[in-house]
Amino acid sequence: MTSIAQGGACPVPHEPGAVPLSGPRFHTDPHALYREMRRDHGPVAAVELPGGIPAWLVLGYRELHQVTNSPELFPRDVGLWNQWPNIPPDWPLLPMVGTPMPSIYFTAGAEHRRHLAMVEPALESVDPFELRRVCESSADRLIDSFCGRGEADLVAEFAEPLPVLVLAWLLGFPDTEGPGLARAMKALADGGADAQAAHLRFMQYMQHLLAVKKAAPGDDLVSRMLAHPAPFTDEEYVNDLMAVTAAGHLPTADWLINSVRLMLTDDRFAAALGGGRRSVDQAMNEVLWEDAPSSILAGRWAARDTRLADKTIRAGDLLLLGLAAANTDPHVRQSVGNAATHTGNSAHFAFSHGEYRCPFPAQQIAETIARTGIEVLLDRLPDVDLAVPAGALVRRPSPFLRGMNSLPVVFTPVRALGGFQ
Repeated sequence: MTSIAQGGACPVPHEPGAVPLSGPRFHTDPHALYREMRRDHGPVAAVELPGGIPAWLVLGYRELHQVTNSPELFPRDVGLWNQWPNIPPDWPLLPMVGTPMPSIYFTAGAEHRRHLAMVEPALESVDPFELRRVCESSADRLIDSFCGRGEADLVAEFAEPLPVLVLAWLLGFPDTEGPGLARAMKALADGGADAQAAHLRFMQYMQHLLAVKKAAPGDDLVSRMLAHPAPFTDEEYVNDLMAVTAAGHLPTADWLINSVRLMLTDDRFAAALGGGRRSVDQAMNEVLWEDAPSSILAGRWAARDTRLADKTIRAGDLLLLGLAAANTDPHVRQSVGNAATHTGNSAHFAFSHGEYRCPFPAQQIAETIARTGIEVLLDRLPDVDLAVPAGALVRRPSPFLRGMNSLPVVFTPVRALGGFQ
């Protein structure tokens, strides 16, 4: 991995007309904003991150394929960044953009593949039937806590805690640590003033978990990672555990809640409220195209001066992957928002693409958690409905992840089932 190149490099000047990557429109109507950016700037747009940090947002489907399929020209190597002299230590997006570290997420080339060779088999070894059982029992336990009230916030009481409960089983840490871990990951992803402190708390959770599993291995993901024959340092294990856990929490919660929101606000999915499994699959797939949990990913860094579309990219420039924008690129999509467009089509960028895409077994785990949660919810509360007008729903303020602040619902109260193991 390349070390941070601070040297005497001059800061890269801002491109004229750079679009600030902030503001309510990114959360209220991002597709309209992406259309304007594509019209005014083309498939690659100059943007400005908080603090006046320049970057490029890749909006075009073809251009995103070019970047993600060219790991040598556009590696995920944050050490190449030409903006390091301008990045303050407390920059709130630093935990999401990253610093050079030995991790599956922040290494490139052979070093990235070394980490992947340890993490991916551990994920593949998860028993899908046991995973489904844990998802069902965890969903039932959460629904039991509010089903007698006739109202709930499905974000805070269901979608966000469900992946944490499943990850607790997967990783082998106690359920009691879940709420604190979830709060730390959410604060980190939202990129606010407490993001750095949240990142430190998150790391401490993983350091403690690693120490416990090294002392007493079990039948869990951490122990299987530790059993891999290649040598890894404690720092590498902790960094990889942080990457796996963060990727498995909020994106999964957002996939679940964005799918439920779609089913509750779009008449095309009304049949799903009676437990229709096909409609659940259709809604989940449409969300990956139109309302994916990861809207923007950071990032790739140019290894040398090059051209992308009509833009000159300088060595060390940061390229942000506009996954949501690329999925609605009119050059490859003629009918945005039409459910028939998405049926059987998984050529979206929701899980990124290329060498650094989300590992396939991780995608399967996330899909199982989200689908099982939705199915159990609709089975238990078949008449669930929004408690507020759809227009009153508010998006979470993260510049990278697209989720909901809350999803208040009402339903006919039912008895708790209880007795889950």
